[in-house]
Amino acid sequence: MTRIIAGELSGRQLDVPPSARPTTDRVREAMFSSLGHELGGWAGQRVLDVFAGSGALGLEALSRGAATADFVEQNRSAAAVLRRNLARLGAAARSQVVVADATRWRPARSYDLVLVDPPYALAADAVSRLLADLAIAGGLADGALVVVERSSRDPANPLPADWEVLRRRRYGETTIWYGRAKSSPGDQEDT
Repeated sequence: MTRIIAGELSGRQLDVPPSARPTTDRVREAMFSSLGHELGGWAGQRVLDVFAGSGALGLEALSRGAATADFVEQNRSAAAVLRRNLARLGAAARSQVVVADATRWRPARSYDLVLVDPPYALAADAVSRLLADLAIAGGLADGALVVVERSSRDPANPLPADWEVLRRRRYGETTIWYGRAKSSPGDQEDT
């Protein structure tokens, strides 16, 4: 079990699928405290939680006031647990669960915040390709913030090479990368 840290759902417990490695409360608290500041608040934010597992990251954003949160999870059993969590917490109306391989999925809308917590075994370059493809497919709103959780044992930057790394924070075995695309693919002029 894991719990929601703050907001309207604070303290509520989440079921965790056996296949999931939930982000610790300590890391989520630090991550979301800085995100609230970086985003200038949660109202109106459209959030995408990739490799969602229990949905703890997207649900934390909803609890703090995000407008919507969509979840991408490949494992059908984990997606079923996630749907139960959303229903039990009354958050299903503001969210959508997509059962798909996140490395091949393409969004139908854009997001202001993308939370990516892939299996630690997924190589940093695969995460980078996923983010670049998400940007090309129109999945990132202008100025969208992207947060990637990685193992501290893997120092490789998981953000695309042409993206801005805002900061990197290590919490024991976990490192959180914060970044954003420097510009939308259509914003660049030919020279």
